[in-house]
Amino acid sequence: MTINQISVFVENKFGRLNEILSFLSKENIRIVAATVADTTEYGILRLITTNQHKAFQLLKAQGISANLSDVLAIKTDPSAGKLSETVEIFTKAGISIEYMYCFSDKSNGVVIIRPNNMDAAHEVIRRNSLNCLVESELSEL
Repeated sequence: MTINQISVFVENKFGRLNEILSFLSKENIRIVAATVADTTEYGILRLITTNQHKAFQLLKAQGISANLSDVLAIKTDPSAGKLSETVEIFTKAGISIEYMYCFSDKSNGVVIIRPNNMDAAHEVIRRNSLNCLVESELSEL
């Protein structure tokens, strides 16, 4: 039920983000979702791609500091309020969300979350019949 997310350490210097994204582009790796959290000196680029392991190996081969971690990708209806309803399910179950990001189009919404307790989150997903994506489904989005 989990997918791999790539977290990349990005120096806060002009053009560095573009350089990292260009490595992926040249290998025809499509980015499905991305977010950047930053400080004054560095940022963390979190990526979901259509080929996580290839992207990770490519970044590592370029000497870029990156790691893989497990996150949940929950497919939802893109209508107003659905993100709130999804987050509320985890809140009511006592599960904290360490971070999240989301994306949608007219027919699908996807929320990426990193819960503080992955086992409990899996149980909440099962009990509430949430639609959790697997990595092979990402290329279909």
